[in-house]
Amino acid sequence: MALAPALPSLRGRPWGGDLGKRIEILYYMTLVHATPKFWTREEYRRLTESGFFGQSRVELIEGEIVSMPPQGPEHVHSIGTLTNKFVLLFGDTHYVYVQLPLDLGNSQPEPDFAFVPMASESKDRLPVSADLVIEVSKTSLAYDRHEKSSLYAKAGIIELWILNLDGGTVEVHRRPGAGPEYIFGHGYGSVERFRGEERISPLFFPGVSLTATELLS
Repeated sequence: MALAPALPSLRGRPWGGDLGKRIEILYYMTLVHATPKFWTREEYRRLTESGFFGQSRVELIEGEIVSMPPQGPEHVHSIGTLTNKFVLLFGDTHYVYVQLPLDLGNSQPEPDFAFVPMASESKDRLPVSADLVIEVSKTSLAYDRHEKSSLYAKAGIIELWILNLDGGTVEVHRRPGAGPEYIFGHGYGSVERFRGEERISPLFFPGVSLTATELLS
């Protein structure tokens, strides 16, 4: 759930040695040439582990550090209630990642929910895929429909659900594939919208279904 590129000032940050000098040089080169700085996964990891971003919520999206908007009461309520529901339904076979990073090449998005098979999870690395990703969308709907959707399709994630809180619909994106019309060269060939008492089953667990109302309440 991200909206705008963000590159915080490096002044006053606890950087030292050669790494700090290199980062400052890259930052000021960006200012001089007015071109975006694309960060590698390793650079982003070092920034994150150093505490550089403080309490700011950011993601790495195709080499750009992108800020995420503050979470309002409706979004927080949705995350809380759905976390309980999803763990009860799918916790025997999947880890329910809640706003935690996935390692998708030169991107580390933090979807609201990612369902990671227990057999593929490791304490030594971030998950590289998920059976289902869910974004709870309010202020970030356009971004989730375009940038995030294209990113997840590029990574081969077979299914994305976007919970449109204001529109009262659940958008189910399936059939990832390549196409020049998509922002990152990939997208989903099937998009269905559900509302009210219409039921939805995840591809990885077809025996369980939820209504759109249950997902949006």
